[in-house]
Amino acid sequence: MKEVPKLSDFPVGKPNDAYAKYFIGQSWLAPLTTKQVPTHNVTFEPRCRNNWHIHHAEKGGGQMLICVYGRGWVQLEGEPAHELKAGEVFNIPPNVKH
Repeated sequence: MKEVPKLSDFPVGKPNDAYAKYFIGQSWLAPLTTKQVPTHNVTFEPRCRNNWHIHHAEKGGGQMLICVYGRGWVQLEGEPAHELKAGEVFNIPPNVKH
């Protein structure tokens, strides 16, 4: 198993094997809480990419990305890519491919 350095005060977790088919490269998943708003810390190796997907919801829903370390990119379909930097929050509306 690849050793992952501690990058923030959040846990890195275990290899994200259950969702590996949706990623190009290695990611790690650490559940933080399942109360109120389920929250997970996902750590990506350099150049890891998550495939296009949609979070479906009839009400509420969507996805909130909170960058706690480093930087990455996020893109909503039909829009330019956005560089996500440590300390930023990016909200993805429900039913939007990203």
